[in-house]
Amino acid sequence: MLDHLGVIVQSSDVSKRFYTAALAPLGYALIEEQAGWVGFGPSGKPLFWIGTSKSPDCSLSGPLHIAFTALDRPAVTAFYAAAIEAGATGNGPPGLRSEYHANYFGAFVIDPDGNNIEAVCHDPALS
Repeated sequence: MLDHLGVIVQSSDVSKRFYTAALAPLGYALIEEQAGWVGFGPSGKPLFWIGTSKSPDCSLSGPLHIAFTALDRPAVTAFYAAAIEAGATGNGPPGLRSEYHANYFGAFVIDPDGNNIEAVCHDPALS
């Protein structure tokens, strides 16, 4: 299942106004703004992000950022290894991204078309 999606836009202000209005009937609201990116979603979790520049945290290099939900942290690590083996370029090895939240464990790769693909697990590590 998709975890979140990031799209580069031409104007943050124009797109922010547009998506705030257009997504409201669907139950999405503006939830978070950080590093030039604006996140919308239901129930307090940003699922759809817009921004005008490369993301400083994961060096977004393609036209899209797609994050897939992983069942656990080993699955994130396995995703990264499999993607590299299949020809992707590493764009952030598996690890905690505490700037998002304490349990955000993700890995990033650039696919053959230049898209930034992520696997992420939000659950705490098993002891």
